Parts: sequence; structure tokens; C-alpha cells
Amino acid sequence: MLVVTSDLAVLIQRGGIVMVPLLVLSVISLMLSVERAWFWISMHGPGRLTRLGRLNASLRAGDAKQINKALPPRRSVYGQLVRQLLEYGASDAVAIETVETQRPRIDRFMATLSTIITAAPLLGILGTVIGIIQSFNLLGVQETLTDPRTVSTGIAEALLTTALGLVVALVTLFPYMIFRAQAERSIGRMESLIAAAQQGAGLASSEQRSAAQPSAAVTEVMTT
Repeated sequence: MLVVTSDLAVLIQRGGIVMVPLLVLSVISLMLSVERAWFWISMHGPGRLTRLGRLNASLRAGDAKQINKALPPRRSVYGQLVRQLLEYGASDAVAIETVETQRPRIDRFMATLSTIITAAPLLGILGTVIGIIQSFNLLGVQETLTDPRTVSTGIAEALLTTALGLVVALVTLFPYMIFRAQAERSIGRMESLIAAAQQGAGLASSEQRSAAQPSAAVTEVMTT
């Protein structure tokens, strides 16, 4: 622990004060990426998509028994959606309201990760500019530069912030794009479940009408 703290102190000393927010952003990015990865693994992990496919087919067929077997847990966005559709009906109004209710869970922390991707390189460039300004100030103060390595070392140290900023942005970018793709797929699967539920509800309604009203042939036999 002391070694890590010492290394961080040396890194901050070499790169300047801008290294502090860059290190903070890197820690935040790591924490949010782990949380989102766990969320999507729990949603789309092994076996979950197969179960979701069975649920889709059961909704389309209007099979209540199979729907209950394939219904995801209540904590799942798909489980919440299907339960709302079954309880309040598969109308467009209920579907839209439920999807919008679950959207914050799907898009959680995405704006923060996007901000880190944009801000980290800018902070790195800011640190480099500050370091270069300090190096040129050193040139202006010293009438005779005895050791040119003093300035070159300062510029090299200033470039550390740009390097760290780019690393933080790249490390955040790849998980962000994966999570964004998962979010789009999740919305598509929710739309598929809604369409299946509406089809199943329509099938059930037509069956109820057929059971309640005799067919034309039966009506003709009864009247004759």
C-alpha cells in the first residue's frame, strides 16, 4: 500500500496537479464499467436469452402456463415489462410507459462514461499546456541556460498528462460502446416482447369472441 501511494505521489509530482482529476476519472470509469458489466451479464448471461426466447413464443401463443414458467425475475427489466403487460394489458400506452420506466436502468451511468471519454483527453491537453508554459517561463527567467535537459525534461513530464488522458478515454470507450450496443439490443427485445404480448392478447380476444358467438353454420342450423 505504501509503495502504491508513493508511486502515485511521484506520478502526480511529475505530471502536475492535473494528474489528480485524471486519476479520479480513471477510478470512476473502472467502478462504473464493473457495475454495468455485472448488470448486463445478469440480463443477457448464458441461458437468459434462451429463456427470453421461450417467453416470447409463449406470449405470442397466449399460453399462460408457459409464460409463468419462462417469466424472468422481477428485478429484470424484461420481467418488469411482461408483468406490467399481463396486469394492465398489452396496449401501446402501457407498453410505452413501462419501457420509459425501465429506460433509466438501461441507460444508467452512460452519460457519465460519455463525459469521461470527452473530458479525459481535454484534461490531458490542459496539463500539457500548463507544463509547456512553465518550461518556457523557466527559459525566460534564466538568462543563460546551462543544462537544456531541464527544459526537455519538463516538456516530457508535461506530456504525461496527455498520455494518461488518452489512456483513460480509450479504456472507457470500449466498455461504453459494448454497453451502448447491449442497451440497443435490450430495447429491441422489449419491443419484440410487446409485439408478442399484443399478438397473444389479440389471439385470446378472437378465441373469446368465437366461443361467445356461434359460427355461421351453427346459426343456420339453429334457425332452420
